[in-house]
Amino acid sequence: MATAMAKALAGPLSALLPCPCVLCGAHGRQALCPPCRAQFAGATEVRCPVCADPLPAGSGVLVCGTCLARRPAYDATLVAAAYAPPWDRLVLELKFGGQLAHARLFAELLADAVRALPSALPPAVPPFVAPTLLCPVPLGPGRLAERGFNQALEIARPLGRLLGIAVAPRLAVRVQETSAQSTLHGSRRRANVAHVFAVPDRALVEGRHIGIVDDVMSSGQTLGELAAVFKRHGAARVTNLVFARTPPRR
Repeated sequence: MATAMAKALAGPLSALLPCPCVLCGAHGRQALCPPCRAQFAGATEVRCPVCADPLPAGSGVLVCGTCLARRPAYDATLVAAAYAPPWDRLVLELKFGGQLAHARLFAELLADAVRALPSALPPAVPPFVAPTLLCPVPLGPGRLAERGFNQALEIARPLGRLLGIAVAPRLAVRVQETSAQSTLHGSRRRANVAHVFAVPDRALVEGRHIGIVDDVMSSGQTLGELAAVFKRHGAARVTNLVFARTPPRR
């Protein structure tokens, strides 16, 4: 009874209590105040629909040359922001500072990005199709114990609720610990994530459109390796849903 009452009061109380904007600190009812949302939210860069790498201004929505030359295992990538100020600070506060409230904001901005997609794309560009199941990029047991949470899962849960898509936290598991990808370059990134993911139940993956959720995409090696594992287990399609994108290190 107490739990039910607390849930019933949570909505009205949250509407009355001020909430400082995570960017400017102004008090309001949302984590991101309307002026900051208008200034910083809503990606305007034209990006490759496969890897979300920024494209030259005026090029239109096209698959980039890198993806045409060597198609990654995933089929599409959608991002909400560039990994640049002010968003890079919030990502670090979530991942290393335990600011879990940021994950809800990232999910909201990702959901907005999905809803803002154009209904019609050029014939050469595959249309965006919403996944039927979301899987956060899994952490290894050691990293999870050290951090206390998986930031990808913290984003995936509210994102799933906002988009009406089920979340499967254990759809894939990390079977070995790895070094942080941010500390590596080039071929060492690829080697670092090779053979680190496994799918415990093929039946949950086969024939499905899987959405991989993460906080940041850089080189795409981790997402590509996880997508390849899903494809080997029968996934029909894999789409990345990532909050922030950095220019990949070639």
